[in-house]
Amino acid sequence: MKKTNPMEYSEGMEIIDSEMMDCILKLVGNYDYNQYTETDVKKVLIKEVLTLEDYGVILSPAALPHLEEMARKAVPETRKHFGNGICLFTPLYISNYCENHCIYCGFNCKNKIRRGKLSFDEMEEELKAIAETGLKELLILTGESRHQSGVEYIGEAIKLAANYFTNIGIEIYPLNSDEYAYLHKCGADFVSVYQETYNINKYEQVHLSGSKRIYPYRFYSQERALLGGMRGVAFGALLGLDDFRKDAYATGLHAFFIQQKYPQAEIAFSTPRLRPFINNADNNPNDVHEKQLLQVMLAYRLLMPYAGITISTRERAGFRDHVIGMVATKISAGVSVGVGGHKLEEKADEQFEISDPRSVPEVHHMIISKGLQPVYTDYIRV
Repeated sequence: MKKTNPMEYSEGMEIIDSEMMDCILKLVGNYDYNQYTETDVKKVLIKEVLTLEDYGVILSPAALPHLEEMARKAVPETRKHFGNGICLFTPLYISNYCENHCIYCGFNCKNKIRRGKLSFDEMEEELKAIAETGLKELLILTGESRHQSGVEYIGEAIKLAANYFTNIGIEIYPLNSDEYAYLHKCGADFVSVYQETYNINKYEQVHLSGSKRIYPYRFYSQERALLGGMRGVAFGALLGLDDFRKDAYATGLHAFFIQQKYPQAEIAFSTPRLRPFINNADNNPNDVHEKQLLQVMLAYRLLMPYAGITISTRERAGFRDHVIGMVATKISAGVSVGVGGHKLEEKADEQFEISDPRSVPEVHHMIISKGLQPVYTDYIRV
């Protein structure tokens, strides 16, 4: 069977008239992080505002020994734009069916795991249980299956969630702008879509089949979401899937150019690393350690001081505690990455392993102990 060309849109996929993808891929292709020296790093760290080339410098290996200086520069920027507040949220997986064969993902359609999805009654139980913790921000996730988790199904989930939460994000398969508009009308505010890797050749190698294989359609997801009226969008690469420095560079450029084009949009970053998953426990890379992860987060902050940065439960508690207030502005708590699991027994297997199982009260008290303020809502629905 002939494989789909990853650069050709499939039927029904909306095409955005934009040259942004080509521009970013050209810049990333010319990015040679090994050319930079310690002198280059020191010159950048005394600047008030960074250029895109400066951003490349602080992502380079030459900048790794200068994390302390980068942190000293990042902290005032974080405080200036976010104060002492750390936003709390939790994810709710409503389905784990998937139609994509992505070789690094626990949900991929070839992986033999327990599949399932929540009924609307089960969603109600889960939503009530989460709301009882005091949380007011929710992230709704599904596997990438239009057949099992259609737009209408997701829309009804969002409507239910809007009865309990003031801020609702979605992390689902990419949609057309009119579909994003529909989900925004249902009550969604924020869209997270991760390119996984910006390297087209690698992208083709790891996305063997399914709609996710179409690189440009995924790339322009955030733009279609904003055209559909969403308030904000999040960007990220799956660090360790390919050259993490080039992927982080591309992620920063992508977010930066979207902010320039849509100045009203709220921009955020996430920094997931590969994690072990069921039936493939040996796929965690060795090249993206916590020091490199911190470097990426600091670089994001210095490039875009006003962008939110989320720290995932993929990371251990000690690291999460260390980066909040310094660079991270949002942290998850009371997390279940199976389908359900907040009130009801999980109906299906988890996407990946988490490293920080702490409850909402435990994370709340940790934030307080660091002299920071837990924020349960920063948005009022009118």
